[in-house]
Amino acid sequence: MSVHGALENLVVLDLTRVLAGPLCGALLGDLGATVIKIEVPGRGDDARAYGPYRNGESMYYANLNRNKTGITLNLKQPEGKELFLRMVRKADILIENYRPGVMDRLGLGYDVLKEENPRLIYAAISGFGSYGPYAQRPGYDIISQAMGGLMSITGPKGSDPTRSGNAMGDILGGMNLTIGVLAAVNARTITGHGQRVDVSLVDSVVFSLENAFIRYTESGKLPERCGNAYASIAPYDSYRAADGYAVIACGNQKLYEKFCNDILRMPELIDDPRFATIPLRVQNNEILKQYIEKWTCTRKVKDIVAQILADGIPAGPINDVSQIMEDEHIARAREMFVTIQHPVIGEMVVNGDPVKLMETMPTIRKPAPTLGQDNEAFYCDELGLSKEQLAQLKEKGIV
Repeated sequence: MSVHGALENLVVLDLTRVLAGPLCGALLGDLGATVIKIEVPGRGDDARAYGPYRNGESMYYANLNRNKTGITLNLKQPEGKELFLRMVRKADILIENYRPGVMDRLGLGYDVLKEENPRLIYAAISGFGSYGPYAQRPGYDIISQAMGGLMSITGPKGSDPTRSGNAMGDILGGMNLTIGVLAAVNARTITGHGQRVDVSLVDSVVFSLENAFIRYTESGKLPERCGNAYASIAPYDSYRAADGYAVIACGNQKLYEKFCNDILRMPELIDDPRFATIPLRVQNNEILKQYIEKWTCTRKVKDIVAQILADGIPAGPINDVSQIMEDEHIARAREMFVTIQHPVIGEMVVNGDPVKLMETMPTIRKPAPTLGQDNEAFYCDELGLSKEQLAQLKEKGIV
């Protein structure tokens, strides 16, 4: 394995707050980029106020801001703007998640910054994007899940619209921002100049709906909430066991026939006119589920999964968080939870990186910074300010 990081030649200015933007910054940092987290003096990222806390520090913030250098800067003051422009001249990427137009009103929008650094990649994420009738609306994850359609298809059949159990709009947005940044980096090697990247939480959620729109445009019928079932494949659902639930996924006809013959011992279900094809099984999924649960309800989850997997059919338990964190594949082999040492929080667990590059593996090299932790090292060593100058700027509320 190489000692290099895949993005170690890139410098990122991270002006983002809360989740979607900071997630992008963390992913870039995991991949080796130098990420400089710039926060408002005295207050910092809004997420510093989000629990859970340990020793007065937000663990929510700490998970999303590892591998970053932490400084403070007041962009509303002329001296703060000048310091920021000095950073921009040396940077490769800037990420921000202000409402569209805020950076322009500060005199620090893309049109200004590209004059300072034509190679700068300016990446912005917001609720609705930088143009269109809704561009000025405030956006949060739950708004994106609602307006992007995800809530309309999530939840048990006949239930109220349901938000995903995690901040899916923010997570999808952060990942799409990362993809956009990396695409722009490659484009820069072709064109020689940077560009704007514009990502919307709502767009990200809409894109995630995959075949819901195809089904609607083809049939004219609105997709309905169907619990853990899938609108295009059956059996592909959760099934009640003696001690919980297991999921079974027969994604093609061969797997379904094998499941009926080898597991259920009910070959008659293969030619049953209600279940003969995938569309028919989807249409009659609730009836088919009753047959399957007669088998699963008499067995424990562990035994169901083991028997089905032994026959080459996809299946798995529905894990809770404690089970995931003890899983030998997910937690240990794939290292999806990493223990780090934070200067205030102490030992804590953060999310591992889902991207595995076999030669330049992402790493978590340092914990999230405390507010303004790196001011002296950055401003004095990187920008050449004296300690006296830095003290004066602090006195004025610039840093």
